[in-house]
Amino acid sequence: MEEQLELNPNSVNGLSESTAALVDDEPVLSSHTLAALKEFLAEQKSLSATVSDAGESEEVALVSEDWRLSQFWYSSETATTVAEEVLTLCNNVDSRVACIACPTLYAYLKKMDPNVSLQLLEFDKRFEQYGSDYTFYDYNHPEELPSEMKHSYKVVVADPPYLSEECLKKVAEAISFLIQPGESFLLLLTGEVQKERAAEILGLHPCGFRPQHASKLGNEFRLFSNYDPGTRLGGLVQDSQICK
Repeated sequence: MEEQLELNPNSVNGLSESTAALVDDEPVLSSHTLAALKEFLAEQKSLSATVSDAGESEEVALVSEDWRLSQFWYSSETATTVAEEVLTLCNNVDSRVACIACPTLYAYLKKMDPNVSLQLLEFDKRFEQYGSDYTFYDYNHPEELPSEMKHSYKVVVADPPYLSEECLKKVAEAISFLIQPGESFLLLLTGEVQKERAAEILGLHPCGFRPQHASKLGNEFRLFSNYDPGTRLGGLVQDSQICK
């Protein structure tokens, strides 16, 4: 999902295997277990971010990240920047937008323009709260998407849950199914390590804008597009300009 990382082997799954010392018959967690517990609780806090609406600050409330599903929400700046680009692409016409595994973007788009036609494709069923805007999506089975969604979206934004060629290829199948023929727009948010694959599989080019996440993570992320955004999103970046 938003950001992709392998699961931390020192995370809360290790608690069941940890032993607690006993002091006066009271269990005391080891320092390693306590650190893991604190990490887990911090990750499970509901995140909120701010978006500017008519000069006033409003909050976009999000459910807590679930690292077991590779969930890491975008920072406020990233979500706002990408949402503004999507709304620009819609160009005040009745354009449908598909958000593949990027619920932060969905939430920001709905806050910034409640009338935008959106569909969130997401594995986490907590997002069923969005009603008809939500479609269950397992990246392993792109062929199971509803037939009525075929070639229905002018704008598709995707954030594959894992940094692997296999995952990107599966997500690419879903994109091909969803996106409209003719003029349509694709934005891909994924790790820098996927740069060559994004070009080979989807014909995408990196933009200058660097996505960030609310949780500070180690993987360097990039935003890729199938069109020239001009000066928006930092413009297209030539290979010679990409910092390794």
